[in-house]
Amino acid sequence: MNHRKKLLLIGATTGYQTRSFADAAERLGYDLALATDRCHILDDPWGDHALALRFEDPEGAARTIASETQVDGIVAVGDRPAYIAALAAQFMEIPYNSPDSVLACRNKFLARERFRATEMLVPEFHRAALAEGPHPAAETAKYPCVLKPLGLSASRGVIRANNLDEFVAAFRRIQALLADPEIARLHDQQDKFLQVESFIEGHEFALEGILTNGRLRVLALFDKPDPLDGPFFEETIYITPSRESAATQNEIIRTTESAVKALGLEHGPIHAEMRVNSRGVWMLEVAARPIGGLCARVLPGLEDLILRHAAGDDVASIVMLASAAGVMMIPIPREGIYVAVDGLDEARSTPGLEDIIITAKQGQKLVPLPEGNSYLGFIFARDSSPDAVEKTLRASHAQLRFEIATALPVMGA
Repeated sequence: MNHRKKLLLIGATTGYQTRSFADAAERLGYDLALATDRCHILDDPWGDHALALRFEDPEGAARTIASETQVDGIVAVGDRPAYIAALAAQFMEIPYNSPDSVLACRNKFLARERFRATEMLVPEFHRAALAEGPHPAAETAKYPCVLKPLGLSASRGVIRANNLDEFVAAFRRIQALLADPEIARLHDQQDKFLQVESFIEGHEFALEGILTNGRLRVLALFDKPDPLDGPFFEETIYITPSRESAATQNEIIRTTESAVKALGLEHGPIHAEMRVNSRGVWMLEVAARPIGGLCARVLPGLEDLILRHAAGDDVASIVMLASAAGVMMIPIPREGIYVAVDGLDEARSTPGLEDIIITAKQGQKLVPLPEGNSYLGFIFARDSSPDAVEKTLRASHAQLRFEIATALPVMGA
């Protein structure tokens, strides 16, 4: 009788990807257990039989996993879940990245230090303690520069400053963001600092890959065609395959391999982001997890490959879909309350369009970057060429008209 493999998926309760992985596991014949940050007091409020973890206590969460379940492999979606997965895998002696390597991925300062130590291209950078206030760092900064939290992802809290006044304003905004209860409750020591680094000019790219014994297999290389020059750095469009020259693409891959080695990553999916200019490839960050949220839908079969890899199966023969594809993360134009969207039918009739998913809910408070951490929705396209995909995404988005009501301030009693 064949052993039916059991895998553990660690992710946030509200994560978009959980259902996709559950469907893939059922398709592949794996048993998939869930571990989430749901309330540990309520009795299975989501009906998913998930193991309740306290994400603010990574070691405790990992020990809970190791003591309460036995699995053949672990998959994590999200940066904090990836660190918990690394600790749990270490306890359970399951192949995964080391906790030290994942911790370095989650901390922009540690990652920069490791990149610099291996002589990769890095901007000038330093940490600034929030408790010291903005002025000491602002008076010594070289402009333009970028301020960023050490641990947040998806460009959240990342702000460009061109002079001292903009630096002070950016510092205060990041300070207020890190004091938000949803972030402060996690008690991350790195959230007592922010990073200041010189602005890197150039075009931005993303690479999706998977590691086996430290060897990188590239699954996709994405162009980000919109300029990301600040003051905020909201990502909107990803398109694959890349339209860059073969030489540039090869250099991006080589730099990613160097970054993976510098961080000490060995096993599992990675999502890397980088900038390219006349001096070469500058690694922004490497996350020890797959591409986030619904964006993974742009790569059909990604969840299957990741689960099979975690289970220890041979994935060398799995070929990712080679057609041109892209996704637009629909940006939030201003703060307010989401009411409705018009033009969906027209947008969905755009040639080459694959799907539009509006994730904003009626009555939801919308917060744009740099403080926000969500989008209005996602547009997916698949066509004969990357250029056609980009045209489809932009044409479809142009048909959408979002109604956002002004949020009224709450008056005190």
